[in-house]
Amino acid sequence: MKLRKISAIIMAAAMAAAMTACGGNSGSAVDSGSESSTEKSASSGSSEGSGQTYTIGICQQMEHEALDQATQGFKDACTELFGEGNVEFDEQNAQGEQAMCSTIINNFVSSDVDLILANATLPLQTAAQATADIPILGTSVTDYATALGIDDWTGATGVNISGTSDLAPIDQQEAMLKELLPDTQKVGILYCSAEPNSQYQAQLFEEALEKDGIEYEEYTAADSNEIQTVVNSAIETCDALYIPTDNTMASNTQIVNNICMPAKVPVIAGEQGICSGCGIATLSISYYDIGYTAGEMAYQVLAEGADISTMEIQTAPEVTKMYNPTICEELGIEIPDDYVAIETE
Repeated sequence: MKLRKISAIIMAAAMAAAMTACGGNSGSAVDSGSESSTEKSASSGSSEGSGQTYTIGICQQMEHEALDQATQGFKDACTELFGEGNVEFDEQNAQGEQAMCSTIINNFVSSDVDLILANATLPLQTAAQATADIPILGTSVTDYATALGIDDWTGATGVNISGTSDLAPIDQQEAMLKELLPDTQKVGILYCSAEPNSQYQAQLFEEALEKDGIEYEEYTAADSNEIQTVVNSAIETCDALYIPTDNTMASNTQIVNNICMPAKVPVIAGEQGICSGCGIATLSISYYDIGYTAGEMAYQVLAEGADISTMEIQTAPEVTKMYNPTICEELGIEIPDDYVAIETE
């Protein structure tokens, strides 16, 4: 009797332990299902709520209005698409210096950021040399084939780089010069010789001038220290100047204006920021919009798994005829009704 009682107790304890084990397995099955649901959410392409956090390094070539707008557009798009708290930005400014740009990009690479935004040509070229693995998106870059030395251009780079272009229709900018300044006989084309995309635009503008039989001459500055001398030389023989989307000139419009305004030499600008500082008119894109588009591309690459090497370079959806009312009034230039006034201080 006593032996059978002890056996019964042992069996009861074993059954209780088995039930407890079953209960534990049941809990594990629920946890496992929860993890599968989370993984499914992450694989569906939506980073919001998945716990995935992306780090994006932003290298902006220098400070001026156009580049600032592109950076802001990019950040706004990323924050909206990835979700608040799911994307972190390491935002750096190279102040127009090659050495600083290299340091910034190399730090991004050593930190193994998820993606690099190269805002303007110098950061794009530097990033391209620094990594073949981390995806790179450019913005405020005029021509990627020129910037990256690609001969057989197809619309996509074929490597770990894509992005958005700030190229406005150059032939329409030249037509704007003819419309507003019909008596112009010689145009000075002013840009920084260190910026290959500016040279690319200058060549396109020259081709348009040649078709219309308008004389031209290039005036290039190696850096900001040479701008004053170069502009003084240009106004001696030119009726008007053309400045493409050039970062060095965009950062020094006051120097240009201080020379051109007293000399009554009008400037056609490649973008709104330059026009607001020293130009009479521009056929301008929205730098915020191309930055925002780059942000959308970042989401496609990181969250949706898009192949960046096959993503075609995107351009601004529209351009706008704009004019500087202050300078136009000072120079006595009448502007047609289809131009939009730039708000200047």
